[in-house]
Amino acid sequence: MPKQRFRRSHPKPPISEVNVLPYIDVMLVLLVIFMVTAPILTQGVDVELPEVTSEPIKVEQDREPLVVSLDADGRYYMELGADSREPLDLDTVITRVAQLKRQNPDLPVLVRGDRRVAYGEVVVLMSALQGAGVTQVGLISRPPENR
Repeated sequence: MPKQRFRRSHPKPPISEVNVLPYIDVMLVLLVIFMVTAPILTQGVDVELPEVTSEPIKVEQDREPLVVSLDADGRYYMELGADSREPLDLDTVITRVAQLKRQNPDLPVLVRGDRRVAYGEVVVLMSALQGAGVTQVGLISRPPENR
């Protein structure tokens, strides 16, 4: 029987390219999921804001403001980060705001009052916030619609 000769094969050099197609597929799927779920996650208190022309409030990007809302029925809501849909009484709001301001004195506070609420109720809220240690309050409004 003749001797078989085995050829020595040279090892193949490692491939230095990364196949990114699976990553792109995953990214596109995640993008679609986030685009579909983002509008569903947007919640808030139903407040009809007054329409006025004003300059936007300058809020630093890294600090999310505390928003105290007053709806048409005179109920108070606090929103910091995730929306809070549970109505609170004024004393509870002031207690929580004072606690948050002690923890973070630079926390920006914004008031979102329904346009159907009496002006005096918004002033009472702002006065109570001042008593809780808030020195500056921004008022949230909506730009007027072009008629």
